[in-house]
Amino acid sequence: MLANIFVAAVALLHLYFMILEMFLWDKAAGIKAFGLTPEFARESKTLAANQGLYNGFLVAGLVWGLLMGAQGTQVTIFFLVCVIVAGVFGCLTVGKKILYIQAMPAAIALSLVLLR
Repeated sequence: MLANIFVAAVALLHLYFMILEMFLWDKAAGIKAFGLTPEFARESKTLAANQGLYNGFLVAGLVWGLLMGAQGTQVTIFFLVCVIVAGVFGCLTVGKKILYIQAMPAAIALSLVLLR
Protein backbone atom coordinates (compact mmCIF):
# COMPACT_ATOMS: atom_id res chain seq x y z
CA MET A 1 0.00 0.00 0.00
CA LEU A 2 2.81 2.44 0.91
CA ALA A 3 4.56 1.70 -2.41
CA ASN A 4 1.36 2.53 -4.30
CA ILE A 5 0.98 5.79 -2.38
CA PHE A 6 4.51 6.84 -3.32
CA VAL A 7 4.05 5.82 -6.96
CA ALA A 8 0.81 7.82 -7.07
CA ALA A 9 2.62 10.80 -5.51
CA VAL A 10 5.30 10.64 -8.22
CA ALA A 11 2.56 10.47 -10.86
CA LEU A 12 0.83 13.51 -9.33
CA LEU A 13 4.11 15.45 -9.26
CA HIS A 14 4.59 14.76 -12.96
CA LEU A 15 1.00 15.69 -13.70
CA TYR A 16 1.74 19.03 -12.02
CA PHE A 17 4.94 19.41 -14.08
CA MET A 18 2.96 18.60 -17.23
CA ILE A 19 0.35 21.26 -16.47
CA LEU A 20 3.02 23.85 -15.66
CA GLU A 21 4.99 23.13 -18.82
CA MET A 22 2.13 22.66 -21.27
CA PHE A 23 -0.39 25.23 -20.10
CA LEU A 24 1.17 27.63 -17.57
CA TRP A 25 4.74 28.05 -18.85
CA ASP A 26 4.27 31.68 -19.89
CA LYS A 27 1.76 32.50 -17.15
CA ALA A 28 2.62 33.80 -13.67
CA ALA A 29 2.62 30.31 -12.10
CA GLY A 30 5.01 28.86 -14.68
CA ILE A 31 7.29 31.86 -14.70
CA LYS A 32 7.53 31.76 -10.90
CA ALA A 33 7.93 27.96 -10.65
CA PHE A 34 10.80 27.86 -13.12
CA GLY A 35 12.33 31.28 -12.43
CA LEU A 36 11.84 32.51 -16.00
CA THR A 37 11.69 35.92 -17.52
CA PRO A 38 8.48 36.65 -19.44
CA GLU A 39 10.49 37.02 -22.64
CA PHE A 40 12.20 33.65 -22.25
CA ALA A 41 8.89 32.01 -21.36
CA ARG A 42 7.30 33.34 -24.55
CA GLU A 43 10.25 32.25 -26.70
CA SER A 44 10.49 28.74 -25.22
CA LYS A 45 6.78 27.99 -24.81
CA THR A 46 6.69 25.37 -27.58
CA LEU A 47 9.74 23.55 -26.22
CA ALA A 48 8.25 23.52 -22.74
CA ALA A 49 4.96 22.12 -24.04
CA ASN A 50 6.90 19.32 -25.71
CA GLN A 51 8.69 18.59 -22.44
CA GLY A 52 5.35 18.66 -20.63
CA LEU A 53 3.98 16.07 -23.01
CA TYR A 54 6.80 13.71 -22.02
CA ASN A 55 5.89 14.22 -18.37
CA GLY A 56 2.36 13.27 -19.33
CA PHE A 57 3.66 9.99 -20.76
CA LEU A 58 5.39 9.29 -17.45
CA VAL A 59 2.11 9.94 -15.63
CA ALA A 60 0.26 7.61 -18.00
CA GLY A 61 2.81 4.85 -17.50
CA LEU A 62 2.78 5.12 -13.71
CA VAL A 63 -1.02 5.14 -13.60
CA TRP A 64 -1.12 2.20 -16.01
CA GLY A 65 1.22 0.22 -13.74
CA LEU A 66 -0.87 1.07 -10.67
CA LEU A 67 -4.12 0.09 -12.36
CA MET A 68 -2.68 -3.28 -13.31
CA GLY A 69 -2.07 -4.11 -9.66
CA ALA A 70 0.56 -6.73 -8.92
CA GLN A 71 0.75 -7.61 -12.62
CA GLY A 72 1.85 -4.04 -13.36
CA THR A 73 4.98 -4.15 -11.21
CA GLN A 74 7.34 -4.31 -14.19
CA VAL A 75 5.54 -1.43 -15.90
CA THR A 76 5.75 0.63 -12.71
CA ILE A 77 9.44 -0.17 -12.30
CA PHE A 78 10.18 0.82 -15.90
CA PHE A 79 8.46 4.19 -15.59
CA LEU A 80 10.00 4.94 -12.18
CA VAL A 81 13.43 4.25 -13.65
CA CYS A 82 12.59 6.63 -16.52
CA VAL A 83 11.71 9.32 -13.97
CA ILE A 84 14.96 8.72 -12.07
CA VAL A 85 17.05 8.89 -15.25
CA ALA A 86 15.30 12.12 -16.29
CA GLY A 87 15.89 13.55 -12.82
CA VAL A 88 19.59 12.67 -12.83
CA PHE A 89 19.97 14.12 -16.33
CA GLY A 90 18.16 17.27 -15.23
CA CYS A 91 20.43 17.53 -12.21
CA LEU A 92 23.51 17.33 -14.42
CA THR A 93 22.26 19.70 -17.11
CA VAL A 94 19.94 22.14 -15.34
CA GLY A 95 20.41 22.14 -11.58
CA LYS A 96 20.75 20.00 -8.47
CA LYS A 97 17.27 20.91 -7.27
CA ILE A 98 15.81 18.54 -9.88
CA LEU A 99 17.53 15.60 -8.20
CA TYR A 100 15.54 16.22 -5.02
CA ILE A 101 12.25 17.21 -6.62
CA GLN A 102 12.10 14.55 -9.34
CA ALA A 103 14.60 11.72 -8.87
CA MET A 104 14.47 11.28 -5.10
CA PRO A 105 10.71 10.71 -4.78
CA ALA A 106 10.90 8.23 -7.67
CA ALA A 107 13.85 6.45 -6.07
CA ILE A 108 11.93 6.11 -2.81
CA ALA A 109 8.89 4.81 -4.69
CA LEU A 110 11.09 2.36 -6.63
CA SER A 111 12.66 1.09 -3.42
CA LEU A 112 9.25 0.50 -1.91
CA VAL A 113 7.99 -1.25 -5.05
CA LEU A 114 11.02 -3.56 -5.05
CA LEU A 115 10.54 -4.37 -1.36
CA ARG A 116 6.94 -5.49 -1.66
